[in-house]
Amino acid sequence: MKRFYTFCTLLMGLILASCSSNDEGWQSLLDKDLSHWRIYQSYQFTNDYNGRTPVNEAGEKIAPIGYDKNLYNVFSVIEEKGEPVLHISGETYGCVISNESYRNYHLRLKVKYGQKRWIPRQDKALDSGLLYHSVGEPGVDYWHSWMRSFEFQVMQSGTSEGNSGDFWSIAGSKADIKTSRNPETKAYYYDPQGEWTIVGSGNTTYSCSAKDFNSPDGEWTTLELICYEGKSLHIVNGNVAMALKNLRYSTKEGDVPLIEGKLQLQSEAGEVFFKEIEIRPIEQMPKEYLPYFE
Repeated sequence: MKRFYTFCTLLMGLILASCSSNDEGWQSLLDKDLSHWRIYQSYQFTNDYNGRTPVNEAGEKIAPIGYDKNLYNVFSVIEEKGEPVLHISGETYGCVISNESYRNYHLRLKVKYGQKRWIPRQDKALDSGLLYHSVGEPGVDYWHSWMRSFEFQVMQSGTSEGNSGDFWSIAGSKADIKTSRNPETKAYYYDPQGEWTIVGSGNTTYSCSAKDFNSPDGEWTTLELICYEGKSLHIVNGNVAMALKNLRYSTKEGDVPLIEGKLQLQSEAGEVFFKEIEIRPIEQMPKEYLPYFE
């Protein structure tokens, strides 16, 4: 009987340990059926694309591919070492859009770049993006592919085009970011010692990250996005690449706060893989990050 109680005590300890390891509130957003996401595809673009809706030979506007088609199997879930991995081939522009909207959360995921490139990025770095606080319908941006949102750029290393962690304004979104300006390229970049700058209208529609924090090609890079009441942090491999506050978007009547919405993962003419996509709610901005917003 004593052995029985000892066994039960050990078993209960293992159960409690298992529960505590999952007791941080993380929810997985990736499974083999992509059940947490909806597919949207827009177009296959040409090298002479100029921001206008593509047209056919008769000059008539072409309709986007649309929702739930998954043409060319651009979005698929493969298995790697027993865990699901989202494979985005990039053959069309588009995204997967989360079914749910989120506010005040910590999101984490891992990304790795593939090899395939498609027109119009055949001679450019592999590119994707995590778009957050996404609202409205896709197609309101320059590429007619995405929802109004804030972009946490996902960019392959070794390029002058940008880095993972950059911020891009999508369809009028804007934020205040501490920036300095590169005297040679004139580009704005995140600088914790810089001046608070409105990014997303007027001066610039993007801000480069502090530096390139990506893992070497072929290795997984960990991305974290922390959002709380109009503030957000882009974190790459544990390094703060960007801090944004006063998240909002422009209208004819003035700026409107944009502090919640859906998530999008981009397909942008390049092959990319995502895994371990997890999210949990938060009740405050973690204290260690508060100085970034002072």
